[in-house]
Amino acid sequence: MIVHSAGAVVLAAATMRSAFDVVFLAVAFVLGLSVHEFAHAWVALRLGDLTPKLHGRLSLNPKVHVDPFGTIILPAILLLVVLLSGNPFVFGYAKPQELNPWSLRTKNHHVTYIALAGPAANLVLAFAFGLVLRVAGGPGRLGQFLTDAVVANALLAAFNLIPIPPLDMTRVVTRYLPPRPQEVLANMEQYGALFMLVIFFIIFGPIHSFVDVIANGICQATTGGPCL
Repeated sequence: MIVHSAGAVVLAAATMRSAFDVVFLAVAFVLGLSVHEFAHAWVALRLGDLTPKLHGRLSLNPKVHVDPFGTIILPAILLLVVLLSGNPFVFGYAKPQELNPWSLRTKNHHVTYIALAGPAANLVLAFAFGLVLRVAGGPGRLGQFLTDAVVANALLAAFNLIPIPPLDMTRVVTRYLPPRPQEVLANMEQYGALFMLVIFFIIFGPIHSFVDVIANGICQATTGGPCL
């Protein structure tokens, strides 16, 4: 009975920790995605393109960035897996931001800067949360939240370095392709949900290996150890 009681306590503690991970990862994901999208819009505005601002995307309000599948359904599925497995992991994406490349002073270079602004913002957030974790974190709930915040932002940064629509690196790669492949890849952005389903439920193995290296590298640099 003592052994069974001890096992039940350990299981309950693990379940409770997973439940807090779900909440903390969800909060950190919403924050990270909002800052990510704001960074895209802010850099676009600084480089001469008013389109994101005119469409209301120059905002930290997550409501203006919501994509039904990428911001709600996909993260919810992944957070359910977190609850059941205990492994902190979350990812999602916002609806694409419209740009007018012809309003940019140097089209190809500036589109690249705008695309990379989002992952760069998540990298900055990961380092910020990691710094707070090193200074004020610990084994309690605050430390758990800060660790989950680093994980969420490291994953947002790492996944967006994959050149698959609708992820940010796609726009970087597209600008350096011949006109016809550019058009084809740009048109694929509307099928982002399908690509995400393929990534997470069919070919997750090789994608996970890439993301694991990048995200754990960010965690190592920010917190002093791997997070995933």
